[in-house]
Amino acid sequence: MSAPLQPGSLAEALGGELAAERGRPAPRAAWRVAVSDYVTLTKPRIMSLLVLTAVCAMIAAAHGTPSTVALVALVVGGALACGGASALNHVLDRDIDQLMGPRTASRPVAAGRISPRRAVAFGLLLGALSFALMTSLDDLLAALLSLAGGAFYVVVYTLLLKRSTAQNIVIGGAAGAFPPLAGWAAASGHLALGAWALFAIVLLWTPPHFWALALLLAPHYEAARVPMMPVVRGPSSTARQVLLYTLALVAGTVVPGLLGTFGPFYLVSALVLGAVFCALAVRLWRSPEPARASVLFHWSLLYLSLLFVAVAVDAAIR
Repeated sequence: MSAPLQPGSLAEALGGELAAERGRPAPRAAWRVAVSDYVTLTKPRIMSLLVLTAVCAMIAAAHGTPSTVALVALVVGGALACGGASALNHVLDRDIDQLMGPRTASRPVAAGRISPRRAVAFGLLLGALSFALMTSLDDLLAALLSLAGGAFYVVVYTLLLKRSTAQNIVIGGAAGAFPPLAGWAAASGHLALGAWALFAIVLLWTPPHFWALALLLAPHYEAARVPMMPVVRGPSSTARQVLLYTLALVAGTVVPGLLGTFGPFYLVSALVLGAVFCALAVRLWRSPEPARASVLFHWSLLYLSLLFVAVAVDAAIR
């Protein structure tokens, strides 16, 4: 027979239960955390930039007046495709995420809050929804291109290149160049020279953009044994590569304007934005400091957004 519970021990027991109860998240709070984690799986910041490039390409292909229904389907379908591929990326990178510091270690799959199986199911579901939506309301070619971009990101970049070569982002960056193709196809049903010009711009933009970030995260990539350019060749060589690709990028943005693929407003915008990019790249090349890499990285995000907006505005006013 157990000993009777003393008043003190009763108070301690009740206090312990209350403390445990206070430690558990309320159902509503737990639901919010779960929703936040699934949103995190989609990498919304990356998604928003890719969707913007697709929308601007669609406006250009439609000469400034795309169908409202097709445009909404592109935005939603493109976001779903990007989000689905990002969720699968979380699963494949969960081991190195745990080694790259608190920022990545706290990601939902790496931290164990979402199981790999659920993340895979979520990613595949988003991809299927994207394909169904874009096939129905946009165009089969646009849907296939969105799907291909996600597959390229997951299979070619994440699975095959990221851990095997310092040129991973040079080739793998093509994944981010698919949305403009999808946007163009959604408006016209085919791919013209302008679509391929936008594809090339994103392809050339990706190395200086990503290597600027890699300069900031080099110790984390080294800890995870990921052969990013700063880890393999050092900051000075990386800064030189950033400058070379920036020069190639700016030259590549000017060509469509000179050929008449895009108009005068685009050409002037490309020259002005490119001049700033080149100045920041030269500054980084002279002294590859983290502060300068950070400025160039953030400018590169604004640069691509403004350049694609210029493409859309140019099409609307021509």
